[in-house]
Amino acid sequence: MDTTVADTLIGTTIDGRYRITGRVARGGMATVYTATDQRLERTVALKIIHPSQATNVHFVDRFTDEAKTIARLTHPNVVAVYDQGRHQGLPYLVMEYVQGHTLRDVLIQRRRLNPNEACAILEQMLAAIAAAHRAGLVHRDVKPENVLVAESPSGGAGNLVDAVVKVADFGLARAIEASSVDESGQLMATVAYVAPELVTDGHADARTDVYSAGIVLYEMLTGRVPFDGDDPVEVAWQHVDHDVPAPSRIVSSVPRSLDDLVARATRRDAGARPTDAGAMLAEVQSVRDDLGAASAETALLRQVPQSRPAPGAADATAMLTAVADRPGSARPTWARLPEQSRSPQTYRRGDTRLSGGGRFDRRRILLSAAIAVMALVVIGSTWWVTLGRYTEAPGLVNMTKAQADLFARQNNFELFYGDGAYSETVPKDTVVSQNPAPDARIVNGGRITLTLSLGPERFRVPDLGGTELAAAKAELEQDGLQVKVGTPQYSDLVAEGAVVSTSPAVGTVLKRGDTVTLVVSKGKAPISVPDLVGKNINDARSQLQALGLNAAERYKDSDQPADTVLAQTPKPGTGAAKDAEVTLDVSKGPPLVTVPDLNNQPCQQAAQTLQGLNLRVRIEGFNQNGFVRQQNPGGNTQVPPQTEVVVACF
Repeated sequence: MDTTVADTLIGTTIDGRYRITGRVARGGMATVYTATDQRLERTVALKIIHPSQATNVHFVDRFTDEAKTIARLTHPNVVAVYDQGRHQGLPYLVMEYVQGHTLRDVLIQRRRLNPNEACAILEQMLAAIAAAHRAGLVHRDVKPENVLVAESPSGGAGNLVDAVVKVADFGLARAIEASSVDESGQLMATVAYVAPELVTDGHADARTDVYSAGIVLYEMLTGRVPFDGDDPVEVAWQHVDHDVPAPSRIVSSVPRSLDDLVARATRRDAGARPTDAGAMLAEVQSVRDDLGAASAETALLRQVPQSRPAPGAADATAMLTAVADRPGSARPTWARLPEQSRSPQTYRRGDTRLSGGGRFDRRRILLSAAIAVMALVVIGSTWWVTLGRYTEAPGLVNMTKAQADLFARQNNFELFYGDGAYSETVPKDTVVSQNPAPDARIVNGGRITLTLSLGPERFRVPDLGGTELAAAKAELEQDGLQVKVGTPQYSDLVAEGAVVSTSPAVGTVLKRGDTVTLVVSKGKAPISVPDLVGKNINDARSQLQALGLNAAERYKDSDQPADTVLAQTPKPGTGAAKDAEVTLDVSKGPPLVTVPDLNNQPCQQAAQTLQGLNLRVRIEGFNQNGFVRQQNPGGNTQVPPQTEVVVACF
C-alpha cells in the first residue's frame, strides 16, 4: 500500500460513515482508498476523483454513471458497488474491497503464467465481461490493471488455478452504440491492448473486448505484450498493421491450441473474432479441457510404480528418505520414493540361507560401495542445492541502464526493472538500488531486480484559477506540495472562495515540500466605480469622495480643455473597496507656444510666422507693408495656442 505521500484524506470520515484508513492506488483521474464502513463494520474500497476533474462536467457524469453501470452487472466476477456520494464537491464511489493483487502485480512478480493458470484467470475475466455484453455494454479498457486476483479459496500460496478473479472499472464502459472517443478526442483504451477498429474509426463493440482479452492472454503466456514502443500512437497503429505473433514464438512450451486461441481472438478483422466474450469463453473452456486431459495423462505416467529395491539397498533408501523429509524438500505424491514394506534381512555368519562366506563378503562389499556412492550423490546434491549453484550478486548500483544490461548479458544474469524512484543525487536512468543486494547470495544466472532513477522529482504548479480552495489544496497536497493561503482579494471575474492566483506562478517547477501560496477571491468589491471621463477634475473629485473613494491625479498635455478628465483606472463599473484609489488622467490643456521676437522683420512675414505657430495676428500702424517696430506680447513670451499677437508696422 502506498502511504508514503502525505494525504489529507487518510484518517478522515466521509459522510459520517466511511473512515479512510489508507491509500491503495492513484490513477490518472481518481484515487482509490481503503476505508472502514463504520455502520456495517466491513472494509470497503473508496474511489474519489481528483480535484482537477471536478470541473469536467462530462467526466463527473461518467464517473457517477459508474455506480449505475456496475449495479446492473450483478456477477461474482465483477467488483460490486455499494454506495456513491460527494465529499467537498468531489464525487466518490464505495466499492467491494478485494483482498489480493491486480493481475499486473502478479505478472510483475511471476513474469508469466503456465497455460492452466492463464486459462483459469481468463475464464473468470470472460465470464465478467460476458455479463457486460449481455447487458449491452462494452468494457473498452480490458487490461491487467483492471483485473483483480483474490486469494485462492484453498489457501494454497501461488495457486492461481483456484484464485478468484474480479474485473473492475466497468464504469468506463458505454452502450455498444456509443462513440469510442471521449470529449477530448482521446481513445478510451490503453494502447498496448487497443483493438484495430478503435484506432482506425473509433468504433467499439463486444469484439473490441475480445481482442483486448486476447492480448492479455498473450501477455500472461509470454510475460510481454506483442507490440511496444515509446510513441503511444505508433504502438496503436501496430495493432492495425500487424498480426499478433504466436505466443510459442516467445515461449516454446505454449501449446498449439493456445496459439490458435490467441490468433482467433486478435484477428485484425473484427468479424473474424468470436462474437462476444461469451463465445470466447466457450472456446477457452474447450482448450482448458484439452489441457487438463493432457496433464492427467502425464500425471498417470509419472505414477507408474518403480521396481522395489533389493533388500540390501534399504540403508541407502533410508538415507534418501531422510533428505527428502527435511523441511522445504517435500515432494508431490507421484514423485516420492517407494516405501519399504519390511525391514531388511539380518544375516549372520554361518546362516544356512547363505551358500558360503565369500558370497556374504561380496554382498557386504557391494552394499558398502552402494552406500558410499549414494552418500556421495546425496552430499553432492546437497552441496549443489545449498551452495554450488549460488554465487554472489554483482554490484550494479550507480551503473547506467545500458551498462547494467551489458553486464547482465556478459555474465548470464536476468534483469528485471521495477518501478523507478526519484532521486536528487542519482542521474536519470541510473541504478538506484537492486534486489538481491550486492554480494548477497543468488542462483547462477538468476534474476536481479533493478530500480532506476527517475531523476529529481519535480511538480509544475497547475492552473488553479477559479478552483474552489478545498479542491485546490487537495490537488497540491497530493503532489507533495505545501499550501499557504495568502491575503484574500476582491475580484470581478472569480467567484468568492475560489482561487484568484498562485505564487509561484502557474507552470513554475517545484520539488516535493515546496510551498505554493493561494490568493482567494472575496468576490466583487462593494463599490461600483463611476464613469468620470470628460468631467472636470473638481466634479470628479467630489463624486469619488461621496462614494468613499480617493482620486489619484496625473496631469498630461492634451488638446482637451485644462482640468478635463481624459481616462481612468479602474474602468467604469469595476468593483472597488472603500478608500480604494481611482487614478485619473487630467488634461493640462494644450501646450504653450513661445512668441518669437519679430522686431525689424517685414510685417507680412511676421504675420505668416505667427499664424504658423497657431497664433492669431492683428496688424496696427500706418504701413502694413513696412517693418515691425513693436509687438505684444513681447518676444520669448509663452502663451496658449490661438492667443492674439499685436504687431505695429511702420
